Amino acid sequence: MTSAVRLLICDDHAVVRAGLHALLSSAPDIEVIGEAADGPAAVALAASLHPDVVLMDLQLGGDMDGIEATRRITAQPAPTPHVLVLTTYDTDADITRAIEAGATGYLLKAERPEELFAAIHAAASGQTTLSAPVAARVMARMRNPGPTLTTRELDILGQLAQGLGNREIARALHISEATVKTHLGRIYDKLGVDTRAAAVAVATERRLLA
Repeated sequence: MTSAVRLLICDDHAVVRAGLHALLSSAPDIEVIGEAADGPAAVALAASLHPDVVLMDLQLGGDMDGIEATRRITAQPAPTPHVLVLTTYDTDADITRAIEAGATGYLLKAERPEELFAAIHAAASGQTTLSAPVAARVMARMRNPGPTLTTRELDILGQLAQGLGNREIARALHISEATVKTHLGRIYDKLGVDTRAAAVAVATERRLLA
């Protein structure tokens, strides 16, 4: 008999955590061994409980989002848990950053319970699982790649979309203003624009912003 998948749930909404816990505990081959309400707790519990899979929300309160928590969890020494993202967000920026951080799968919260169960088991085996809309976006991007922005460039675009100036962006990302200007030049070249407003408009149209 196959042993149950040991699962850690990370979501900053208590009601969502309770609902997921109740749902997943009803599956005979999934054992919920812990819950985390924020990124630091998820990282700590992943290190101490050694789950097979961490079910990770992306938007978490506090200073550490689900992307950074995923990056830290997947960098832990063996046995390293697999991280399965479960979120409501399907932008190119979110998908790219999650995969780059080491996520094994990316699911949307609209999935049916049986699809979530199957994805958890797939993640435990190291198999990649994507929600259909996410897979479609990945395939579309592969067919029509267009410009590829780095994680840092996406971070700067996000700050740009909030209306921040170069000095404020530099302060928020702990880099120099000169570095911000260099990245902005590369962003403009890749997007084929020459103004901040145009960069944000094109990024929004292409769903590059988280």
